[in-house]
Amino acid sequence: MSKVIAVAGGTGSVGRTIVDELERSSLYDTIVLARNVPEHKENKSPVFAVDYNNVTETAQLLESQKVDVVISTIHIMEEIASTAQINLIKAASQSGTVKRFIVSEWGIVHTEASPLYKFREDAVSELRQSKLEWTRVANGYFMDYYGYPHVKTYLKPLSFVIDVKNKAAGIPGTGDDIVAFTYTADVAKFVVASLGLPKWEEITYCYGEKSSYNKILALAEEARGTKFNVTHDSVEKLNKGEVTELPSHPAMYSIAPKEVFQGILSLFGKWIIDGGFDVPEEISLNAKFPDIKTTKLSEIVGAWKGH
Repeated sequence: MSKVIAVAGGTGSVGRTIVDELERSSLYDTIVLARNVPEHKENKSPVFAVDYNNVTETAQLLESQKVDVVISTIHIMEEIASTAQINLIKAASQSGTVKRFIVSEWGIVHTEASPLYKFREDAVSELRQSKLEWTRVANGYFMDYYGYPHVKTYLKPLSFVIDVKNKAAGIPGTGDDIVAFTYTADVAKFVVASLGLPKWEEITYCYGEKSSYNKILALAEEARGTKFNVTHDSVEKLNKGEVTELPSHPAMYSIAPKEVFQGILSLFGKWIIDGGFDVPEEISLNAKFPDIKTTKLSEIVGAWKGH
């Protein structure tokens, strides 16, 4: 009998990518948890509307569907979403059927300097109090952003360091620091493969390709057929919570005010320089699943050729 995997936030970006990959597997049955059932379903997996404030009801749903594993891809940027995930952990723990839980991180493990640190650690604290086996996924930075909109992705556009569309870059430090980049579709492949592991570590590492922003810049300039307008952001500038404003950034300020937006990107820039966006190879899923062939940056950035 197939194991049942519940993907919370499975109608969103990372979640929908994971649902796509789960549906390709004959080993698992998938259900999607969402605050609202969409009018037009894109996936074949059933979608259940969930009131995360009602822990008992959510636990009953998980039990009735015989869910073995919950994968949380809830987009956690504020207290309401954080509380929803904590309540989902409580429901999973109470369900009696759920054994494993992947907490929503998807990127890198944040430090205390991050405004999101508390939300992430609150979830981990709840998991430590439960009997669930759990992990968080560290995959570096999503390479999808450097091919959007010319590659398949459910991510929303975001220009960080390099704005390929507008041929501009604001590179933290020298640009030679190593960063792990992963295509969301490959993250999904690794996650589905990890479901078969007998034991999880508290951090699950994976990556598509390790590279530097200078190399991505070279790929982007080749794809666009021109040199970009490039500046370098010093550590001193990043420490002030500032980054070079790229042409696409002002459109984001309606979602996050400029000061907040630049503050987060400057923090990311410092992590790049400090090596925080790299992942250890020897304990990664790449080492455990060498047959998984990952997408390369040349394919993603190269999708801009002719545009």
